[in-house]
Amino acid sequence: MRRHTTVDPSLPEPARNILTILQSLLGVHRKTALELVHAGAVFVNDRTVSQAHCKLSLGDRIEVEYAPQPAKVVSKRQGSKPQFEIAYDDEHLMLVVKPADLLTVPTPKRERNTLIGRVQQWLDDQQPGTRAFCVQRLDRGVSGIIVLAKSLKVAELLRNQFQARKPDRQYIAIVAGKIVNSVGTMKSFLATDKQLNRFSVEDELAGELAITHYEVKEFWEDSTLVEVRLETGRRNQIRVHFAEAGHPVIGDPRYRTQQAAHRWWSHKRLALHAESLGFEHPISHASIKFIAPWPQEFRDFRKAARRSLPDRSP
Repeated sequence: MRRHTTVDPSLPEPARNILTILQSLLGVHRKTALELVHAGAVFVNDRTVSQAHCKLSLGDRIEVEYAPQPAKVVSKRQGSKPQFEIAYDDEHLMLVVKPADLLTVPTPKRERNTLIGRVQQWLDDQQPGTRAFCVQRLDRGVSGIIVLAKSLKVAELLRNQFQARKPDRQYIAIVAGKIVNSVGTMKSFLATDKQLNRFSVEDELAGELAITHYEVKEFWEDSTLVEVRLETGRRNQIRVHFAEAGHPVIGDPRYRTQQAAHRWWSHKRLALHAESLGFEHPISHASIKFIAPWPQEFRDFRKAARRSLPDRSP
């Protein structure tokens, strides 16, 4: 499959090099981009590129012959349950797919089995001396794409982007009931009680601003598939907003638990998945966006839900 792009003014000058552009265009890590150059699969203005670090100019057309490969699944040992998937990896940061039922980082209880712990074990083995730093978090029962930094400097630069609401964060969720409006925005101030439950308050001084945008993708008999985009990233934000709207995330053990139960969802995890994440690379300034495919549980639920719809054929 041949992919192509053109160097335009929106691409910062430091990012106008072959490796950075290939990483952004294909969603691959630096090593794979380098291998493509060495294999003679990269062309600039119809000429084969032999130098991996050559600079490009405005208007240059880059083409590459590339057959996408599945994300790397990292396991502790052959035959063991997958630990996490690496979607992107370079010397500054990693994007990984977190499985459900796994903490992103330890709580005050100091759990050892966490995503950050698993990634650090892999780095110790594959990239000795490299550390993993948390930039964002996903709830334990949520799966999906997440970014980790490899230095405090990069972590701070990424956190600044999140604080400025720059990253594009898209989730997919299955919620209870039928949502009336096909698109909408939920905005509130989230506070926390003694049991660490989150809830909305009217006093902006008593909570954190939380803004959630959604779009309905499919209506089913007693549930709805929604695409969710976060403007802010507060703990439990999506879960609280939909629960308070009367449409809790299916499988949620904390918010409107009884309403969140569903006959087609027997899993311990939530029906919430961080589907894609886009941001500006803090060092190269290239635009990065990666998608984490739906887990099998979502596909199974959708298939069952579609079968339950009444036959409207004449």
